[in-house]
Amino acid sequence: MFIGRKNEISVLEDTYKKDGFQMTVIYGRRRIGKSYLITEFLKGKRSSYYVASQSSLEDNVRKWSAQLISDLVPEMEGAAFDDLEGFFRFVGNLAQSERMVLALDEIPYVAEADDSFLSRFQVAIDTILSSKNIYLIICGSAIGFMEREVLSEKSPLFGRRTNQIFLKPFDYLDSAKFVPKYGFEEKAIVYGVTGGVAKYLTLFDDNLSLDDNLINNFFKPSGYLYEEPINLLTQEFRTINTYNTVIETCAGGANKVNEIADKARVTTAALAYVIKNLCTIGVISKVAPMTEKENAKKTAYEITDGMYRFWYGFIPAARASIEMNRGEVFYKNYVKDKLHSFMGSVFEEMCRHYVLSKGLDGQFKCLVTNVGRWWGPGHDRKPTDIDVVGIDNVSRKAVIGECKFKKEVIDKEAYEALMDRRGLIDKRYEEVEYLFFSLSGYSKWVKENAEKDKVLLLTLSDLYAV
Repeated sequence: MFIGRKNEISVLEDTYKKDGFQMTVIYGRRRIGKSYLITEFLKGKRSSYYVASQSSLEDNVRKWSAQLISDLVPEMEGAAFDDLEGFFRFVGNLAQSERMVLALDEIPYVAEADDSFLSRFQVAIDTILSSKNIYLIICGSAIGFMEREVLSEKSPLFGRRTNQIFLKPFDYLDSAKFVPKYGFEEKAIVYGVTGGVAKYLTLFDDNLSLDDNLINNFFKPSGYLYEEPINLLTQEFRTINTYNTVIETCAGGANKVNEIADKARVTTAALAYVIKNLCTIGVISKVAPMTEKENAKKTAYEITDGMYRFWYGFIPAARASIEMNRGEVFYKNYVKDKLHSFMGSVFEEMCRHYVLSKGLDGQFKCLVTNVGRWWGPGHDRKPTDIDVVGIDNVSRKAVIGECKFKKEVIDKEAYEALMDRRGLIDKRYEEVEYLFFSLSGYSKWVKENAEKDKVLLLTLSDLYAV
């Protein structure tokens, strides 16, 4: 069953309906569902889809042409081209009148096999394909390569594309559709440990318990996700030791450049390069307090990919148990009771997504156009934070909120803690609404005072109500 991606399918369909040559570039991290998106779009269309291999240009041309002939000219089955330009001329002849879609997946493999490929591809587009009724889709998983060699102004292909799609992980709402039999809490945890990555979501079988799914995928030597981060890093980078160390350091709580460099024992110059690459592939993100995005002193880095965060939080310590086929014991004794703590930051991110979505729908007391979190000194000068800060940059208004993914109801203490944070964010923004998000609901005292103070109380079910 094809889930989500309505906007992306719409972009592809709208582009397909345009006359003449069109070109879409699709890119995104590995396992995100790019190939599945393309194959879904191609259904029922006169099309050919080829996934490049890590081999020579000549080998890829032979395989690519053989695939195209099999897809579009089956009466020529067995034929193939050795020459790239000859192959493109053949493609052009096939696209004289009836609309044709040509999809090339993992273009970095071909381009890295021969430095001349992108330039020759550009010449073929300009002299042959651009005058034909052809829709070209090119796709790649190496995000840095795609941004640098395909999308940038320095690329030979620059100016040829009609549009581009940067395919991102599913949000928590679409992720829930992969496990429809689960309750809201389980759906949220599945989202948290997969990061919304399509391939990982398909690994969860909602006919099994959440515990069984986590054990089967993470805590068994045969589990798909047991070695996944290391496999991904190996595919992305030539040497991964420093990358692995930096991620481990961030997982341990370090989030400032100097702190990470010191604990990982790397120079700040080397760290800057590593962090840039990890940010590019979506493992780590640069964060700053809302309303203080330009304050370099407050810039921090954190693991934002859910699967990496879960893996580095638990798997290194569990390796010996897993290799002894006793990972289930480790999970039940050291992981299961910590799931709610792990989900704290995930739940906050879900709540921020909710606030931005509903804010743009006009469901709060200001039009929320940006959302994040805030941290800094409290009124007593002690460090504090606010989980959700949604701002209206035009009217200079804000909503602020607190999130608790715990088994206990939110009580008077937590309620008053948020109320005590009023006025902490940038004084240029008028705080017009206060929100609470709770997994387990609210005490009677909180409900009574929230009604009086006009504070909005939300639960996990509200986040999933669409």
